[in-house]
Amino acid sequence: MKPLTLSLSFFMAFSSQAADKPAHSAVSPEPRGGGWMKRYESFNQRVTKGNVDLIFIGDSITHGWEGRGKDVWAKYYAKRNAVNLGIGGDRTQHVLWRLDNGNIKNISPKLAVVMIGTNNSGDGRNTAEEMIDGVTAVIDKLRAKLPKMEILLLDIFPRGQRINAQRGKILQVNQVLSRLGHQPHVHFLRIGQNFVSPDGSIAKDIMPDFLHLTPKGYEIWAKSIEPTLAKLMGE
Repeated sequence: MKPLTLSLSFFMAFSSQAADKPAHSAVSPEPRGGGWMKRYESFNQRVTKGNVDLIFIGDSITHGWEGRGKDVWAKYYAKRNAVNLGIGGDRTQHVLWRLDNGNIKNISPKLAVVMIGTNNSGDGRNTAEEMIDGVTAVIDKLRAKLPKMEILLLDIFPRGQRINAQRGKILQVNQVLSRLGHQPHVHFLRIGQNFVSPDGSIAKDIMPDFLHLTPKGYEIWAKSIEPTLAKLMGE
């Protein structure tokens, strides 16, 4: 009984500490305006039609599946009843708001592919700890709203031509996010290293601005997740 008592005491202390943590922008659901609202509403209209087995959730890098990644999307995901729920510029707080306001209403996807957080990482935005809180909140909300769905959480992709402070911050966040893969229905997969050359640099033919992907970059993304994705979708 003694070890159980210690474990319970530790858990209660940890839970109390988490509950006392002050709210911050990364975990505070927030909408945006302008074209963002139009795209958000288009998602709501799409999901009302049903026939959704796979969703991609994220920011401009995910949004780009409809741009430079459109041919790769057609090759890998068009026949899988996939829906792209990525909006350029989104941070965790914007995704949280969308999840509460219709983007996944009345659908039952087999799998969600999630990659979010890079826009929280800039100077004057969020700390590494806050970024972790934000991504965790997104995963928690998905698990609460779609408890039977599998979640493939990807590491936040590297950014910047060479090793820099922002990349280091993202690596720290990813290290902790990997632990979310221990939760039921959550699977963490690191693929960011597949965009980086052996010397640590990122080539322009993969990321021309060292953030957003080229068609070659999207092919790398798709190939990197394909074995895991197919398995989680029960194929």
